[in-house]
Amino acid sequence: MQSSSIDTTDCNRWKSTMNARDRTIKEWFDRIAANQITLPRFQRFEAWDKGEISELLATVLRGLPAGATLILEVGNKEQFASRTISGAPVSKERVTEQLLDGQQRLTALWRSLHDKYPKQTFLVTHRRDTENSDSFPSVHGESRWERGNKVYPLWVDDPQQCWDHGYIPVRLISPNGDPEERGAWIKASLPDNCVDGFEVFHKRLQLITDLYSRIREFNLPYLALPPETPKHVALDVFIKTNTSSVRLSTYDIVVALVEEETGKSLHMHVDVLRKRVPHAEEYKDLSSLALDVAALRQDRIPSNAGYQSIDYNQMIADWDGLVSCVEQMIKFLEEERVFDSKRLPTYPALPVIAALWEHLPKQPDQLGNAIDLLRKFLWCAFLTQRYEKNSSTHALQDFRKLRDVLLEGSPHHTVPIFDATLNLPPSRELILQAGWPNRATILGRGLLALQLKCGARDFAIGRSVTREAVASREYHHLFPESLLECADVPKDRISLAVNCALIEGQTNRAISNNDPINYLKDRSANISLGEDELRRRLKTHLIPYGTLAVGYAEVDDADKKSRVRSEYETFLQNRAMILESAARRACKGEPLDVNELFKKNPESVDS
Repeated sequence: MQSSSIDTTDCNRWKSTMNARDRTIKEWFDRIAANQITLPRFQRFEAWDKGEISELLATVLRGLPAGATLILEVGNKEQFASRTISGAPVSKERVTEQLLDGQQRLTALWRSLHDKYPKQTFLVTHRRDTENSDSFPSVHGESRWERGNKVYPLWVDDPQQCWDHGYIPVRLISPNGDPEERGAWIKASLPDNCVDGFEVFHKRLQLITDLYSRIREFNLPYLALPPETPKHVALDVFIKTNTSSVRLSTYDIVVALVEEETGKSLHMHVDVLRKRVPHAEEYKDLSSLALDVAALRQDRIPSNAGYQSIDYNQMIADWDGLVSCVEQMIKFLEEERVFDSKRLPTYPALPVIAALWEHLPKQPDQLGNAIDLLRKFLWCAFLTQRYEKNSSTHALQDFRKLRDVLLEGSPHHTVPIFDATLNLPPSRELILQAGWPNRATILGRGLLALQLKCGARDFAIGRSVTREAVASREYHHLFPESLLECADVPKDRISLAVNCALIEGQTNRAISNNDPINYLKDRSANISLGEDELRRRLKTHLIPYGTLAVGYAEVDDADKKSRVRSEYETFLQNRAMILESAARRACKGEPLDVNELFKKNPESVDS
């Protein structure tokens, strides 16, 4: 990561002052309850799932080591802006410690033992292996959900049923638990008319008390940095001694370094981006997108390596500019009908477009030409092999040359992605091999993106694809899968991009596995404007009507297989021809006029 000008000798001197100290979970909880412990705001947020939480609780109950935490003692005031541990009281007493490492463990213990996970309840088993007297209890995280005014499964909150399932809620063994609640729960867990109820009650009480003692007295040691530790040293120790099972990500470290260098919270700045450009998160997690755009704007490679040399002060000072660039990029994508990551052919082109936006001219004609340049770049990224490998390096190369075109008037051919000897639009042969678009392949999704760009009007409902509509769309086999399988078409020739259209879910289910001619006739009969309108709708998917309008109701079984295979191949070739023409035009930055595309490809016979 970026150097903080930390003197290693100085850092080691401060690290040598740290010493391990004991502290029970009860003592930790008392400090958390009094809000004496806070988290520096550069700390990552919770990342553990229920399996990791259950494993930690089981480790504690078995008395096994759970690692050490790291704190920075607080003098007159906190060195870092902070927040409270999730689920803890907001304020009571003066803060005395900031937790540098151990957030995941302490948060998991606090929230689980206080039953503060709304979608999980943690339960400890009370059943022991009768053949193994040394067996220890295990912990289970039970998923919860609401329906009406009830929380399911109901048995979790019914003491008798919970006991019968073999479990005890871990909140009953919390160091801060209420003895009266434990007693009431045990009493309610007893069966009606229980024989020897007094004796059974005390056996269960003894079991729960034993578990409670294990939790209460468990030692979770910590290392402490003294309050006079310089901020840059505390951050360096935080980065280098982080020992939790969730390792620091590059973003975690950048957050800490931004806090050190600027005194600002990167988390808060990313939240600003989220609020101002809410749709941006539909393409990429915002932390990655923001850092990629920031890196390119500073002429750095958009990768972990490039993040090392970002000037964080400059990044934060011009955050509004970054947000504005992302906002314009999202509007541009929407105009191209690219709406989300699920259908995005390739991501690396997006931060390039965002980072270039600040260099676009203001004069209308020049601005139009610049946007045409970005459109040409986008579709070359979607339809060529430029970003199949070394995508971060290629993104920086293309960014620099595109910037030269915008600022200095350099010729387009100097941009690597426009080099026709290396990055040709896809040939018909490649198009015929492109896979099903719900898989993360560039060309398969790129061909689908061409159809969405043309409007992709639903066969039945007739509406064009929009951000709202795309979420309800489904991938549809134009030649039904079952029909092709019965004709012995190889599996790898069925789910192809050329045989796919994205249509409304209800239309997809209405079509089902009908022969193409049957579902086309049904659509024509139900559309008020008839077959001509259906043809227009299919054109917006770049589908040649003539070679799709085939059926086999009157065909003998002996002839059906060969005819299906032959007509399917004809359809694939004709549609690939249309898609090839569309891809060539898109890679030149030219508009896609579906009528023009079909006129220039008379062999595709859409009549």
